[in-house]
Amino acid sequence: MRLSAVDNLKVVLVAWVICGHALLGYAAIGGWPYDEVNEVTFHPGVETVLAALIGPSGLFFMGTFYFMAGSFTPGSLERKGRQRFVADRLVRLGVPWVVSAVVVWPTFVWIAYRGAGQDVSWWQAFTRRDPLLDSGSLWFVGVLLIFSVALAFAPPVKERAITGRTAFGTTMVVAGTTFLTRLVFPARSGQIGDLHLWWWPQCLGMFLLGAVGGLTLAQRVPDDLYRTSRNVVVATIAVLPVAAALFGVLDLAANAEPFLGGWRWQAAALALVEGVLVVAGSLWLVGLAQRRLTGQGPFTQGLARSAYVAFVVQGPVLLGLATAMRPFDLPAEVKAPVVGAGAIVVSFAIGWVVTSRRGASARSS
Repeated sequence: MRLSAVDNLKVVLVAWVICGHALLGYAAIGGWPYDEVNEVTFHPGVETVLAALIGPSGLFFMGTFYFMAGSFTPGSLERKGRQRFVADRLVRLGVPWVVSAVVVWPTFVWIAYRGAGQDVSWWQAFTRRDPLLDSGSLWFVGVLLIFSVALAFAPPVKERAITGRTAFGTTMVVAGTTFLTRLVFPARSGQIGDLHLWWWPQCLGMFLLGAVGGLTLAQRVPDDLYRTSRNVVVATIAVLPVAAALFGVLDLAANAEPFLGGWRWQAAALALVEGVLVVAGSLWLVGLAQRRLTGQGPFTQGLARSAYVAFVVQGPVLLGLATAMRPFDLPAEVKAPVVGAGAIVVSFAIGWVVTSRRGASARSS
């Protein structure tokens, strides 16, 4: 089943992820491999403003992807059966992850390092990076593959209505398990395969919430749940900059460490904020799309078809464009949006071409 609101939201989220990675490549706080070799960074004041305006969305947008994926997984499993479902996921998710981890990602990281004038061999880019088998942005599909296969072998999920009480309970579970997980795996730490284990409570929690809510929630988030989620998100995002200023968190690169994990109130506070934003934010975004992003013509349908491929190819596209922009004597405030906008256009264009050819091939067979 295709839902226009979900398709359109997926396009927006993929574009946001690409733009966010472009910005992180020029940020002092980092979070995207180009920050290891970048030639310029944002002015600290600009980075603080960007963090206040855009940063909170980074705490829950990936969880929304898992929420949407979970919503459609039980139905796909039921239609295809376990064997075909697992085989399909291995091809659709597993193959891109393997190709990225062992070929594409180390190659473009190597290109970025060479562009920065560093004498690094391809083999060094592949074997000496932390974490080993880094797949770039495709860690998402690797983790989704694990969740999907696990769900296929688990007892059948029983769909139930998602109420405000369910959302609150999920928020508390996600927040608590996030804090506990980061006692062992601090935020932004690396594990073999770049599994982002420190983010698993959020990702798995939203995947399961989507699976339990099923297509009913994907088709319509109830009005009261939508309004409550919206109000919670707006209030939380409004409070965050004020709280950061009160606690003196004005330089993210210098002040981030206590929030990443450990027995610290800062780590507990961040885990709680993430739990609140990912549950309320995902419900709000899906509900907003259902109320505002329902139109779909040939162009938007093409974008929706292209979104997954665009997500897959964004990493090499971003690194390639950033490396190409390197010789130009421009500030990060100019380079980052140029790279981001260019990567969105190029990534979706590649997706458009790939999916159009695939569709033409299917029609002619």
